[in-house]
Amino acid sequence: MASFGWKRKIGEKVSKATSQQFEAEAADDKDLGDDDDANWVLAAKRRKEVLLEDCIRKSKELKDEGANLAENRRYREALVKWDEALQLTPEDATLYEMKSQVLMSLHEMFPAVHAAEMAIQRNPRSWDAWQTLGRAQLGLGEIALAIRSFQVSLHIFPMNPEVWKEDLSWARKLQEQQKATKTESVQALAKGKELVQESIPDYDFESDEIVAVCAAIAEKEKALSAAKTMVIVSASGTVETVTEQDNCPATPDETLFIRAR
Repeated sequence: MASFGWKRKIGEKVSKATSQQFEAEAADDKDLGDDDDANWVLAAKRRKEVLLEDCIRKSKELKDEGANLAENRRYREALVKWDEALQLTPEDATLYEMKSQVLMSLHEMFPAVHAAEMAIQRNPRSWDAWQTLGRAQLGLGEIALAIRSFQVSLHIFPMNPEVWKEDLSWARKLQEQQKATKTESVQALAKGKELVQESIPDYDFESDEIVAVCAAIAEKEKALSAAKTMVIVSASGTVETVTEQDNCPATPDETLFIRAR
């Protein structure tokens, strides 16, 4: 009777050296795969950096071209260049601030205010943007807002003589003139009301003269209402005007054809 022993486990016949070699090769493949993943991430990051650098470089070129056009008063062409630059670097506050200046030169104050506000959103610490915003607000007649913008600009850069001597000084002068004009308008309106009130005479409707005139008018109206007239057209074609008294009306004869008042 044959005896049976335990079955050998799978792989038990593989030599230890072969097993170690296989494990080493698997580890090398894993390391190679990890290196490929790392290299791909680094390559993608590098491509992104290169693309960003190209965008910044191209944007700067367009910004400089627009500045040269603006200096030569070719404002519309400058705006086109700066809009192209903003497509590449949309967070560049300087581009928006420059756009605002050019728009003011074109007397487009609402877009100028909007562009300056966009610049401040991207760089709230830019005293240039606050100064430009104040000038655009002055163009719209918003003197109080302009003064506040100039004050913020000075708070950021207190040693700027241009904002002190020109912008803020001019805005406060305009504010004083505006207040004086409003005061004069109010005074003129009040004076006009007083003149209107004085021009209406104060009649005494209970005076003897007024009472006598009213009585005479009443008597005349009474006499006119007491006597009535009528037009009588006879059959023969004769037209006759007859006065009829209320207390003794006239009776027309048999020849009456038409009676009209």
